[in-house]
Amino acid sequence: MTLKIHVHYAIPRQSPNALPSRRELRTWVQAALRDSSGSDGDGCEEITIRLATEEECRELNQRYRSKNDASNVLAFPYATEPYIEGDLLLCPSVVEQEARTQAKTLSAHYAHLVVHGTLHLQGWDHQTPVDAEAMENRECEILAKLGYDDPYA
Repeated sequence: MTLKIHVHYAIPRQSPNALPSRRELRTWVQAALRDSSGSDGDGCEEITIRLATEEECRELNQRYRSKNDASNVLAFPYATEPYIEGDLLLCPSVVEQEARTQAKTLSAHYAHLVVHGTLHLQGWDHQTPVDAEAMENRECEILAKLGYDDPYA
């Protein structure tokens, strides 16, 4: 399997450490795709990650989910078979606020949200308690392999 990842920083990069690097984003996406995409190894997964303003995130969350706030991550899957194609939209201002509130490192929270969003691109959801538990368990497994603590603890 080949992974094409496109990263768009649609907000000013105020500090080199404030936003995840392309390398970090790729690592987190690859971890969430590994052993779960079902691909036969001959194709190409293609994911675009956009780090956007709170206004853009709010607008898209309203348009696609009828929620009038900026979500931390939105996933837009375009194909799940035979290969994953989709977009992830991250809202850095929301991610930073949540990381502070939850007493997590910014890196750990970004890793969690990228893994979470990548699982959504593969068809995972958390609409029912059973699905939510399965998805959370999968996230925890992936994050543990990356060296991060349980984000739900």
